[in-house]
Formats: sequence, C-alpha cells, structure tokens
Amino acid sequence: MVRIALTGFLTAPLTTGRPWQDSRVRTVLPSGTAVEVDDSAASPAMGLVIAPDIFGLRPLFDGLVARLAREWNVRVAAVEPFPGRSFGADVAERMAAMPSLRDDDHLRDLVQAADLLGCARTGVMGFCMGGMYCHKTARTDRFDRIVAFYGMIHVPEAWRSATQGDPVELMRRGDPSRVLSIVGSRDPYTPAPDVAELRAAGATVVEYPDAEHGFAHDAARPSHRADDARDAFERAHRWLLGG
Repeated sequence: MVRIALTGFLTAPLTTGRPWQDSRVRTVLPSGTAVEVDDSAASPAMGLVIAPDIFGLRPLFDGLVARLAREWNVRVAAVEPFPGRSFGADVAERMAAMPSLRDDDHLRDLVQAADLLGCARTGVMGFCMGGMYCHKTARTDRFDRIVAFYGMIHVPEAWRSATQGDPVELMRRGDPSRVLSIVGSRDPYTPAPDVAELRAAGATVVEYPDAEHGFAHDAARPSHRADDARDAFERAHRWLLGG
C-alpha cells in the first residue's frame, strides 16, 4: 500500500500491486494552451478531460489528474482556462478577467485535450467555473458523458459579455441527458430556481443538502464536506462510465 499526499484533494490510501510512479506531463495543446496529462493507462476505461476552477492548473489539479488516472483507470487531461495570462493570489483579478474569456476558445481547448487522449470514449468533468463550461459543452457531441460540479447555470452578472453564452441555453442546443450536475443547496451560484431550470432542460441533478459552493474537490476549503465529496465523486465515476 502506498499513500499519495495530494495537496487539497482527498488523501485516502491508494492500493496497488506495484510502486506508484508519477507519470504526469505538462505540455501544450495545438492551440498553445497548457494542459496537464496522465496517459499512462494502457487499456483505459475512457478518456477524461478536466475543466479546473477559476484558479486554473496548480498542484491541486496536478494531483487530481494523477489520482483519477490511477484509481479510475482513465487517461486524463486538465486544461488551463486562462492560457497565456499571469495573475496574483487575489481571485478578484481572475474574476475581472472572466468577461474576456471566449466560449469557442475554451471549447476548442477541451476538444483538443480529448483528441490528445486518443480514447474511443471521452468524458468531461469540471469544477466551479469549469463546471459552468461543462454545462456549455453539451452543445457538442465530442463528449460521451459530462459532469459539472457546482457549475453556474446562468453566467454571473459580473462575468457576462458577448463571448460568454448562457450555460443552460447552450446546453439545450445539444443533448442535456448526458449531463450530471452536482450542486449544493446552500450554493449562491446555483440557486433553487436555476437548479429547477436545469432539471427541466433535461440534465440529471444531484443536490446535497447544506453543502456550499466548492464542497467536493478541495479539502483545504472551509466548505469541504468529506462524506458528500466521496459520494459525489463515486456518482461522477459511475455516470462517466455510463452507469
């Protein structure tokens, strides 16, 4: 048994018959966007593209890529949402940059990441802002299954621009039945009327009572709920595999 300490992510032991080796690679897509890849699975169950939260690629997601590749036997690629940009530690800088992001560019990068993995089936899974973009990916048939962790159902007012389409409207243009949306009942980014609209559009919604925004993917957050996080990731895994 080996234990991998992944900053901010679930730190339960991994069981394996051979020593763990870090097979992650930081590379770039044809677009020039940075991507963290683990394609070590020789016979992967599927490919999985990850859309990070607003803080983008960092040790938290490097660790998530490695762990999911190992535990779920998938090829994984996490895509930087702010390519070519540098920010300080204050999230306000990233919030202010949100209106400048382009849906078409982000979708292009997620699709290029899927192509990079070279799997017959590929899913996409995102968190917070990345979950919002996962709702939007339903307009393409490139992804077999989609999981959005507490993704915005409508673009927050401060982020709106001509290049930011409405998530639920874009989702309706494709096949919403592929979407699993995981939300917390106390999350101001996914209020009850929006959740009802998401369900009416055809997405499957799993709601966790008393959970706030960002409760699952980062154990360092005050809002983290370990039991709910474990259940949510198990549901996400089953969904991605078609269960």
